[in-house]
Amino acid sequence: MEDKGLETVLKGISGSPGICIGQAYLVDREGVDVVEKYNVPPDSIREEVNRFKSAVKKAEDELIEVIEELPEELHHHLTILESHLALFKDKMLYERAIDAIREECINAEWALKKVATRAKAMFLDIADPYLQGRVDDIVQVSDRIMMNLVGVEAVNIGNIDKRVVLVAKDLTPADTSRIQLERVKGFITDRGGKTSHTSIIARTLELPSVMGLGNVSALVKNDDIIIVDGNDGLVIIDPSDETLLEYEAKKHRYELRRANIKRRSKIPATTMDGVTIKLMGNIELAEEIVSVMDNGGEGIGLFRTEFQYLSRSHFPTEDELYEQYREVAELIFPESVVIRTLDINGDKALAYVRDNDEENPALGLRAIRFCLQRPDVFMTQLRAVLRAAAFGNVRVMFPMISGVEEVLEAKKLLKEAASQLEAEGIPYSENFEIGIMIEVPSAVVMAERLAEEVDFFSIGTNDLTQYTLAIDRGNRKVAHLYNSLHPAVLRMIKQVVEVGKKHDVRVCICGEMASEPANMPILLGLELGELSMTPQSLPVVKEMLRGLSFSEARKFAAKILEETSISGVTSMMESFVYPEENENGTPRT
Repeated sequence: MEDKGLETVLKGISGSPGICIGQAYLVDREGVDVVEKYNVPPDSIREEVNRFKSAVKKAEDELIEVIEELPEELHHHLTILESHLALFKDKMLYERAIDAIREECINAEWALKKVATRAKAMFLDIADPYLQGRVDDIVQVSDRIMMNLVGVEAVNIGNIDKRVVLVAKDLTPADTSRIQLERVKGFITDRGGKTSHTSIIARTLELPSVMGLGNVSALVKNDDIIIVDGNDGLVIIDPSDETLLEYEAKKHRYELRRANIKRRSKIPATTMDGVTIKLMGNIELAEEIVSVMDNGGEGIGLFRTEFQYLSRSHFPTEDELYEQYREVAELIFPESVVIRTLDINGDKALAYVRDNDEENPALGLRAIRFCLQRPDVFMTQLRAVLRAAAFGNVRVMFPMISGVEEVLEAKKLLKEAASQLEAEGIPYSENFEIGIMIEVPSAVVMAERLAEEVDFFSIGTNDLTQYTLAIDRGNRKVAHLYNSLHPAVLRMIKQVVEVGKKHDVRVCICGEMASEPANMPILLGLELGELSMTPQSLPVVKEMLRGLSFSEARKFAAKILEETSISGVTSMMESFVYPEENENGTPRT
């Protein structure tokens, strides 16, 4: 927190980009955080369990009502709300709370608080931001049940009748979906982050938001003037006149630039000298497809399939997986979707899988290793992918490949899954490309041989950087050393691209490196023909690429590859991208 005179500046996490200025409106949720513990007499246990079940039923009914009233423009977010609905009866919360009431003879409120705290603890030490976002789901569902237990009325955000900035400890996806855009300018919360479901809906609504602010709901009073800077993750309480003028101008410039870029988002990413780069979106949920299409994406370059495994207390069935994959394939058709097979363990451990307690999970039984050791789980997913492939342009991709043997074994199981479906008379298609993630240094070394077995490579720069530099991204002591612009990482990318050209294997980057517009000169110069990124990055990355020359970028990349330090690479990139800006703010090359 920073004080500038009377104004207070808070740094949080950008939930959704944009800038707004307005009066604060506190969404009061008192009564949920503090609950009393007391013992329940044995002869009253049944009544206490029924009280808990009634609170869950009421919470379910409230959410069903929200789902039924969901505006047309948010129908593609149904899965998010339905996942919350499923959590009401999830074993991790529902059954364990009832067990605690019965076994410990405690009141329903305390039992719920105890099991929710335990469930949260399972995720809190995980470095992966996507999984940290699932903590919000647990908290939000338990809060809704708790409000019914303690008799607190839920706030209906849809009833707010003035132009305000919402301030809350947390907002659920259900809350966010009820926001009236003509009344709410943006929102800020104590909890949450960029990958939370609330954040995903906020980005769809294009509402500026900052999350994970800690105690902002205690600092702000109703009608305080606040500035929400969703671009930089800043909140300014009681800004000075000078700051207000500064941010009014910032807001105007941002909206003009964004409108201009958005208008051009459907134009291909073709460089000044006529080279077109294919830009696709990374998604975790089917609901995000709309954002990919709205932002000019040309398909799904990475469909992370972990959510269906992580948001439950048991492995999903083949039909459940098939329905999700088919929906994505049909929605994005005729463009393609790359379905990455299950990438769990490491920092994405499943609570319901035994023996996953490893001393060094990042180097343990994760991703393709887990799948090959659990062919029963893998075959279920492969069958679902084959069935969905009959309804769209599907590609399948295996993660964390470290050698040829893993690819051969995975392809063998894929063929076996097809044989099973054929024998059972179930419609499917084998007419799709097979690819692998290049995210382990051994895969780079073996790229020549791996290219003989697959149709495409997708470079996962997040893990490739981590494994190449021997840096744990979640370790605060060394996280500052993590940088995808390290000369070793850039040379590995170049090596993979050269192998791809030689063997006619397409190469894509799907890591976070592809979402940063400033990285485009080097990625274009390294001759990447495909990039996949967060949907919101697509328009800005396209704009950057359209202002670059491929031939100049190639010369620039050749010079960059001679650098031996990150600082040298960064300095060269800054001088290339920002030598001066022309009158409309677009960097010259």
